[in-house]
Amino acid sequence: MPPAESQPAQPARLRASPVSRPRRIPMPVEYPESDGKPMAESIIHLRVAIDAITPLQDRCRGRLDAFVGGNLMMYYEEGNPRRYVSPDLFVTLGVPSEPPRPIWKVWEEGKLADFVLEVTSKTTRGNDEGPKKRLYQRVEVCEYWQFDPTGDYLNPKLKGQRLGPDGQYAPIALDEFEKGLLGRSSVLGLELRLEGDRLRFFDPNAGKYLLTSAEKSLAMAELDRDRLAAGQRIAELERRLADLSPD
Repeated sequence: MPPAESQPAQPARLRASPVSRPRRIPMPVEYPESDGKPMAESIIHLRVAIDAITPLQDRCRGRLDAFVGGNLMMYYEEGNPRRYVSPDLFVTLGVPSEPPRPIWKVWEEGKLADFVLEVTSKTTRGNDEGPKKRLYQRVEVCEYWQFDPTGDYLNPKLKGQRLGPDGQYAPIALDEFEKGLLGRSSVLGLELRLEGDRLRFFDPNAGKYLLTSAEKSLAMAELDRDRLAAGQRIAELERRLADLSPD
C-alpha cells in the first residue's frame, strides 16, 4: 500500500476581530419650566389665582410639611416631558415649603398634590372637567376645587370634590352663610367662602380671613398710620407736661 501523500498545509484562516462600538450614552431628558401658554385666560382669572395663592403661601411659609404653588409645570412620568399638568393653585403636604422649585417632578417629591384649585371658564371647561379631573383622580389628589369667577358655566361659581374610598370624586357640599356660600376643605383646615364674585379663605379656628397681598399692604399702611398718630399724641402730651412743669 503506497504511503499516503502529505497534504500541503492550509493557511490559517484569519478571524475578523469584533468591531467595538462606542457605548451609547443616554441623552439627559429636558423638562421645560414653561409650556409657552399664558398664565391665565384674562386679568380677572389671573387676579383670582394670585389672590388665592399668596394667602396660602404666607400661611405655609417656613413650614417643613407643606408646599404651595401655582402655574408650575408638574411632571408625573419620569423620562416623558410631555406628561405634565400645571394647576392654577396646588398644595402638597409632607414636603418642605423651601426651596422654591422651578418645576415639579412627582418621582422626586413623592406625590403631585393633596389640594388643587383651578380657576375655570368655558374655554378651559373641557380640560378641567375631563382630562385634568381624570388625572387628579388617578394620582390621588385628595381635593379638587374649581372656581368660575365670571360664571361661564358653574352655578354656583364654586365647586369642590373629594376623593372617596373607591378612587372617584364625590361632591363637597356647600353651605350657606350670611354673605354667600362656603365649602370646607379637610386638607387645608380652611373654609373656601364664595362672597358674590369673590373667593376667600377663612380660618375657622382663628376666626378670621387669610389676607391677600393687597389686604395685607392696606393693613400695614393702617398700622403705620396708627403708629404715627400715637407718636404724635405722645409728643403732644410730653409738650403739655413740659409746659406745666415749674421752671
